[in-house]
Amino acid sequence: MNQYTPPKVWTWNKPNGGAFASINRPVAGPTHEKELPVGKHPLQLYSLATPNGQKVTIMLEELLARGHKGAEYDAWLIRINDGDQFGSGFVEVNPNSKIPALMDRSEPKPVRVFESGSILTYLAEKFGEFLPTDRAARAETFSWLFWQMGSAPYLGGGFGHFYAYAPEKIEYAIDRFAMETKRQMDVLDRRLAESEYLAGPDYTIADMAVWPWYGGLAKGRNYNDAAQFLSVHEYKHVQRWADAIDARPAVKRGRMVNRISGDPAYQLHERHDASDFETNTQDKLQAAE
Repeated sequence: MNQYTPPKVWTWNKPNGGAFASINRPVAGPTHEKELPVGKHPLQLYSLATPNGQKVTIMLEELLARGHKGAEYDAWLIRINDGDQFGSGFVEVNPNSKIPALMDRSEPKPVRVFESGSILTYLAEKFGEFLPTDRAARAETFSWLFWQMGSAPYLGGGFGHFYAYAPEKIEYAIDRFAMETKRQMDVLDRRLAESEYLAGPDYTIADMAVWPWYGGLAKGRNYNDAAQFLSVHEYKHVQRWADAIDARPAVKRGRMVNRISGDPAYQLHERHDASDFETNTQDKLQAAE
């Protein structure tokens, strides 16, 4: 491998390679004019079924399962590899150009909410669910929620990128982030050895935030063969927790929304009604063509 000597001043003068080279750039703001669609429901979600996107669709499906009709939503597909997140309409909702992004049109003046942890908190407070009111339990929930916000970049942008997406395998980078990912899995495993869910005995937004990332890794869904590489079967308490959340019907539905890969029977590119899970998955749409 050629030794790289950084210049005195970095300039962006060539693509950096890797899976996301076509959308990486060092500036913010829109690249093109494109209005966002608006459906019939009060909540308009613009997303993709990445781990961050799954957090919010799982939350919305859990709210609907608890009878909150006001949580009905339209989920519009944002294809990040095509640069949809840089359209002018999306940037108005999220100036950071990352999914997911939410518009709540049930308020007198529409409210935009961006960043997945912020959306989970907003919905939990709006509907009074999955966030304890007891001060200590609430603090524990927020501690694990923000643990995920701070930790997952080491898993995704660190380990996941260099292990699965980078244009070349760099031993130092993979070792560095594999070590940190295993440390984080051990943090979770020790917590879940003493608690049914992350914040205590009840399922909360902390679990919804952490599960798509670390539960997905535990169940072998993330980053090719990373589960074997990281020996995730060793984290028995994480496995127990991941399986329990996996089994929740709302979680199964939430994972399908805005999904564009895998089994077509579990891909629901857009969700505008509860019946879409039965009628508009990709296997059914392909069969009708």
